[in-house]
Amino acid sequence: MKKFASPVFFVLMIAGIVGLLKYENVGPDPYSGMHELRATVISVDNAALVEMGTARIGGQHITAILLEGEAKGQTVVGANQLTGQPEMDEIFHPGDTILMAVRVKDGKAVEARAVNQYRQGWELALFGLFVIILLVYARLTGLKALFSFITSFYILWKFFIPGLLSGGSPILLTVITLSLLTVVIITSVAGFSRVTVVAIMGTLCGLFLALILTLYFGEKLKMAGMTAPFATMLVFSGHYTLDLLDIFYASVILGASGAAMDIAMDVAASMNEVLDKKPDITRNELISSGFNVGRMVTGTMTTTLLLAYSGGYLTMFMLFVTKGTSFTRMLNFKLVAAEIFRTLVGSVGLVMVAPITAILAGFILCGYKEIKRPGD
Repeated sequence: MKKFASPVFFVLMIAGIVGLLKYENVGPDPYSGMHELRATVISVDNAALVEMGTARIGGQHITAILLEGEAKGQTVVGANQLTGQPEMDEIFHPGDTILMAVRVKDGKAVEARAVNQYRQGWELALFGLFVIILLVYARLTGLKALFSFITSFYILWKFFIPGLLSGGSPILLTVITLSLLTVVIITSVAGFSRVTVVAIMGTLCGLFLALILTLYFGEKLKMAGMTAPFATMLVFSGHYTLDLLDIFYASVILGASGAAMDIAMDVAASMNEVLDKKPDITRNELISSGFNVGRMVTGTMTTTLLLAYSGGYLTMFMLFVTKGTSFTRMLNFKLVAAEIFRTLVGSVGLVMVAPITAILAGFILCGYKEIKRPGD
């Protein structure tokens, strides 16, 4: 398989990684007019904090020293308002490094409130560990994978999500975004070759079929976009006109896209390897080999989807067991039905990617020579 290895490409790749990783929190938030700054907690006042079992309501008064920004070194006092939602609320203690929203006027902090624990440093450390392991093990391929990883995040954050928020068609945006991501990711990792073309075409065909199934069975199962996390909060934040059902459909296809690319690339690369080792293989034999590889890959990948989606709702399943919920009621429960729908549609799409890629590879990799049978 011929790979694209121009030095210019790798220079641009490294420059892209550096550019996408470089981020500065400059200027105030455009909505609140407040700066988000790191601060160290000096003391806390819990007089207004009320504990109700595992939930807490009321609030804390936080005294902290700012660690950055125009008001660096100044001491501020801010509130930490609690809502009684343990998954959202945070309790701060002296010595914690936190993120504070601070209004600065003439170089002085005039208003502040606590936001979250500051986790960005350790997140970057974990990301750095991931990068080191990836580059040590995969080397040049790891660098390409890192580029596709960061570029994919950038496309989702700067194009896909803003497009959804502006009222664009979620289905159309999903098609455009996944087409772009598929080309960027597969080309970045595999270079420019016939194998790349096969993998891209196989992925997009499989995802297109998954999209058709999503729209059809989504209507039959009476799915609702409000099953997605934070959907209610999004609506009441002012986005009343968003089509949350189509956004839910978009999330189903987007969630299966990575595994689809993986399967398409595995099948295409394996078939190309078979063709390199046995140049006289017939098209039918090559396609049959692709089918065999696809069966092995999809067998584990569909289970991977099931475990990935189920893990996000582990506590919900534990609650069902605790309450002795019947299996029938559980299957018809709104959130469970949504996850079953997501898992099965994604799995069907993955299963379809393998044979489609094998057939495409049989014709593209073998060219247009006549199909010959052994003994002809």
